[in-house]
Amino acid sequence: MANTLARATFDIAEDHLRDMVLDGYDLPREFETYRMLREGPLDNPTLAEQGFPGSTEERFRHAGRINGYTREFGAKLPKMNDDGSIFVAGSVVHLFDEPDSVSAWARDIFVADFESHVGKDVGRGQQLLSVEKLEPVGFFDDAVALKAVHSSQRGLVSSTVIDFRVGRILGVAFVGVVGDHLRLETATTLGIALEKRIVSVVLGV
Repeated sequence: MANTLARATFDIAEDHLRDMVLDGYDLPREFETYRMLREGPLDNPTLAEQGFPGSTEERFRHAGRINGYTREFGAKLPKMNDDGSIFVAGSVVHLFDEPDSVSAWARDIFVADFESHVGKDVGRGQQLLSVEKLEPVGFFDDAVALKAVHSSQRGLVSSTVIDFRVGRILGVAFVGVVGDHLRLETATTLGIALEKRIVSVVLGV
């Protein structure tokens, strides 16, 4: 099944990516009042612009990344002084040239870039204070995760992010929280829902 699914991802085109990211009805009940904050294609130039300082389109293209799509949701009236509240949740899908590029990206770019920027300004008025690698469970194939804590103009915020592989597709599920808090269970729930949606699109079911 794993090899069959991986082979099937080579039939996926860039215009399939929009159908893979989570929609509002895919989210857990705790997010039922959240509204869509942002969605759209995430090509290499855009990702480089939004990424860590020094990110380049050429680096991402050389890593085998072709394109992506993102959709995120947030509270209608976010309470940034409410410690522990989740103010954003969402998903991203990235399309790569081959499955090995997905695993290499997850460790050599996603995790490595976070770890190398601890203690540094990362743009948008934020400083990355700490990164903790996590062990996600329940995924079909290769998966990595981390918790990152940032200082921002609004105060301390943290994010829990999971990257997982489905053939040559990288799925990303994330939550942003006010204060220093781990939300691995919530991120895993989102990630598994995203994985199911990706597989459904890949297999055409």
